[in-house]
Amino acid sequence: MNAAGRLAAFGAGLAVAFTAAYVTAAAVDPDTAVTATQHVGAEPAVDHSAPIEQALPVSPLSADPPGLSLAQDGYALSAVRAPGAPNDRGSLSFTIADPSGAPLLDYATVHDKQLHLIVVRSDGEHFAHIHPVLDQATGIWSTPWTWKSAGTYRVFADFQPALASSIKLTLTRTVDVAGEVVPSPPLTTRTSDEIAGYTVELDGALTAGVSKKLTAMVTRDGEPVTTLQPYLGAYGHLVALREGDLAYLHVHPEGAEPVGGRTGGPGVSFAATAPTAGRYLLYLDFKVDDTVHTATFVVDAARGDTNQPAPEPSRDAGHAGGH
Repeated sequence: MNAAGRLAAFGAGLAVAFTAAYVTAAAVDPDTAVTATQHVGAEPAVDHSAPIEQALPVSPLSADPPGLSLAQDGYALSAVRAPGAPNDRGSLSFTIADPSGAPLLDYATVHDKQLHLIVVRSDGEHFAHIHPVLDQATGIWSTPWTWKSAGTYRVFADFQPALASSIKLTLTRTVDVAGEVVPSPPLTTRTSDEIAGYTVELDGALTAGVSKKLTAMVTRDGEPVTTLQPYLGAYGHLVALREGDLAYLHVHPEGAEPVGGRTGGPGVSFAATAPTAGRYLLYLDFKVDDTVHTATFVVDAARGDTNQPAPEPSRDAGHAGGH
């Protein structure tokens, strides 16, 4: 059972995102999808029936970790337009404004994509990592979309402007999907998951303010899997969300970047720094036989050295893969 599905009513804690997971919301994506889930509600709900509006430029920098604001460094995420109820077919779309207020049209390619979109419900259900398509004429990003269930969802846009290589952003909005919401069971820690016949074990620990190594080992029927295919420029992508506010966790992939058609495994490692002590939801995407699978974990980060200064929030948070 997907651990993300056990999330019930997040407390006040951070959410983290490494890079990887792709799942749920029945989104249609050019890449093979996977499913997981999670929530946050840090902003007012968006009227998904309203037309896409131009995001207003914003300037102040925040001391908060990534993934908690709709605007940063002058860039802003517009309201998100999407179907209003579960099982309604349509599209999910939005724009990103540059510091002048005009639609941003030029993006750097990061992990093989110009923009990574993370969608997750507030109780931890229906986590999805997808890649919408940009209309160069209008600046609108869109992807086919169908919600599987009602609730409040958080939408994260992770990108880097092409002309601002030092700026890596994760902007966010909330969207309400009408209907009866069925709460998930309480969340419990989990370092092992089974998906499509694969067993994934997560080794390592998280400590607030300290970089720690996390290694995911993939096996099948007790045998190591050494046929992991490159996915988004890595052998695995890890997405982590801190329970409560769903802030992103700063994660760096470890190991060599995939070369040519070579495969990897069974281990995929990441260096992660939790901004605070608390519970984190981790989603690992890995690809075998041209299919992407998502394993989900729940890890508690220990309190770090209280004599050490708090770590600077990183703008490089977001996707992490085994590069």
